[in-house]
Amino acid sequence: MRQLPSLIAGFRSRSQLERVDLYTRLSLYVVFWFFLCLAALNATALIESTGAAVASVLVALALGVLGSVTLRESIRLYPAYGPVPWRYVGPLVVLTLAAAAAAFALPERAQFAGSLVAVPALAWGAGALRDRRIQVALVAASTLIPFSLTGSLGFAVYGLCVGAFLIFTVQTSLWVLEVMHELERSRQTQATLAVAEERLRFSHDVHDVLGRQLSTIAVQAELAATLAERGDARAPRYILQVRETAHEALREARDLARGYRPLDLHAEVDGAVSLLRSAGITATADLEELPEPWHEPIARVIREAVTNVLRHSTATRVDFRYAGGRVVIRNDGAVRKAEPTGTGSGTGLVGLAEQLAPTGARITTGHRDDEFVVQVDLATAPRTRHEPATRPDHPGRPQPGGQPERDDP
Repeated sequence: MRQLPSLIAGFRSRSQLERVDLYTRLSLYVVFWFFLCLAALNATALIESTGAAVASVLVALALGVLGSVTLRESIRLYPAYGPVPWRYVGPLVVLTLAAAAAAFALPERAQFAGSLVAVPALAWGAGALRDRRIQVALVAASTLIPFSLTGSLGFAVYGLCVGAFLIFTVQTSLWVLEVMHELERSRQTQATLAVAEERLRFSHDVHDVLGRQLSTIAVQAELAATLAERGDARAPRYILQVRETAHEALREARDLARGYRPLDLHAEVDGAVSLLRSAGITATADLEELPEPWHEPIARVIREAVTNVLRHSTATRVDFRYAGGRVVIRNDGAVRKAEPTGTGSGTGLVGLAEQLAPTGARITTGHRDDEFVVQVDLATAPRTRHEPATRPDHPGRPQPGGQPERDDP
């Protein structure tokens, strides 16, 4: 009795799946012994000889032990089809046939009851095996054993029904248990994918935020160094701007660490124009008619495009425009280079194209005369923010229609 509280505590410490697993396995053994004991008691009640009754009980116990061991090995094997544990199945079959043969020595009225001791042991003990040939053999044995003892088709049909029902019950119980384990594995896989997706989103945000700020620091530091070499009195002012930008980058990095914040299009455009102008680049923007559901993804595109302009181009003019379901970002200082052989690492415009692909939007880049153009063709019917399954900022893979080209300035 002292162990009962520890057993209860151990059961409560298990997960829901572990509890169901334990309950299912134990119930299979309990039901097996219930059928076996019920059949054995029924048979001994019809036997007048005490010696024959004791022998019948001993045979039933031997069948129960061997059947339980076979059931255990069958459960371990499930849901695989093999290899069949013949070292347990074989002795069970031999003992079952021997018990059926010994039942001929029983009184005629007890022979059918004696057959029902053999049928549950064989059908339930080996019924968990998924090999079709074994299942057919078990059903046939459950039919032939009562028929050979009684010569009655009615008893044969009864044995058939009992054997088929027991096999079906064991198979169904293990099938439900396996489905639950599969659902648990799927849940764990889903959780792992969610973590990976969140890390990918975080890497995109870190790239967008810190990439822009570090590019700004590089431009401002280069300008300050040039002015300092000339002895220009404006050099300290630009060095202070470098410090302010570094503090701003640190603040945004902390915001990212605390949690994601949706980007504000107007703030992003104002910041981009101000940043470009501080680098001596003329910047104009006209995105007033852009539908609200596209504000955040376009803000991300603008942030990445400005970062590329500052890092890779010699632009003197940048223009942001929206018209007719299309956002166009132009700069006049693109540096022509060889076409990339791949789609990129997924952290620049290529990564943004992957995020926009589920919405139907498409990002293309390329040279037009002396300009480099980033073009975002929006879906004809933008989704609203009330449709989370298709939000424009939801990450995903490009659809066949989307062909993001490269991550150039």
